[in-house]
Amino acid sequence: MPRPGPPASGSVTRRTALKAFGTGAGAALLPWLSPAGLQAFTRLQAAGAPPAPKALSAAQYDTVERLAEAIIPADERSPGAREARVADFVDLWLSEADDSVREAFTGGLQLIDAEARTRFDTAFAKLEDAQIEVVLTEASRNEPEPQTPLQAFFKMSKELAVNGYYTSEIGIHKELRYKGNQLLGAFVGCETQDGRDCPHCGQKSVES
Repeated sequence: MPRPGPPASGSVTRRTALKAFGTGAGAALLPWLSPAGLQAFTRLQAAGAPPAPKALSAAQYDTVERLAEAIIPADERSPGAREARVADFVDLWLSEADDSVREAFTGGLQLIDAEARTRFDTAFAKLEDAQIEVVLTEASRNEPEPQTPLQAFFKMSKELAVNGYYTSEIGIHKELRYKGNQLLGAFVGCETQDGRDCPHCGQKSVES
């Protein structure tokens, strides 16, 4: 499956996601994995094992993976949602969720597949990049207040994608560039204020 190209209209940029967490929006996102779920997610990433979904079918997993990568694609800074195994995060989260939550999410997958088939006569996971952008433009049309079940599902999917990405090894270390607790002689702040890329957090000097 080809890697998606530029972010679709409904994509979450790295800067947008981090801003959401910085302003406290992260606390309002969907529940995180349990400690056992987090351990399973960590082991899965470390092993690089092939997907073995617990709650999703193989076809549903493919849809989630393509959707997550369209939401948070790879860029020059770090890999995207596919390499971060966001679809596995979603699957593990669903495996711990109530039946009603799983049914709502899988119902949403049916909706986005139906939208893809109506417009392009094929499943969402098999769409070309430009076709995905068309579907996600419709799915994000009334943000931040969704007005249709498809739009509500897309909002839920973006929240899950952000949670999954910034729970992953890639999101934490390659995107956020977290290096663990370190003793600093002084707090230097973000050096992008001086028109330079920050060597500490990796923030670019020019707003995108």
